Amino acid sequence: MRTATDGRILKVIIEACLLDTAGKTLACELSRDTGADFVKTSTGFAASGATVADIALMRQVVGPAMGVKASGGQRTTEAAWALIDAGATRIGASASLAIIVVTPDAASTAY
Repeated sequence: MRTATDGRILKVIIEACLLDTAGKTLACELSRDTGADFVKTSTGFAASGATVADIALMRQVVGPAMGVKASGGQRTTEAAWALIDAGATRIGASASLAIIVVTPDAASTAY
């Protein structure tokens, strides 16, 4: 896949909710070792999306130089920040506006 992308950004979607820890680890190792630019948690169409635990594991396996994209399920500012704190470098969300708009009630707890 790295050769086929001809220098373009390569994201590998691992559909984390369908794998156990060993499978997630192996998918991240293979992605890293073959030169992918990002690993991504989910297409957003499986049973669940990104979890903090999955992001933390992915970050641990791929190291600091590779991107980790959290996709699927996050709908709030707090959820997005929790994923970023766990190691996500990108957030893929259909609720982007809800994530970035801080209401007056939420302003005191916003990051």
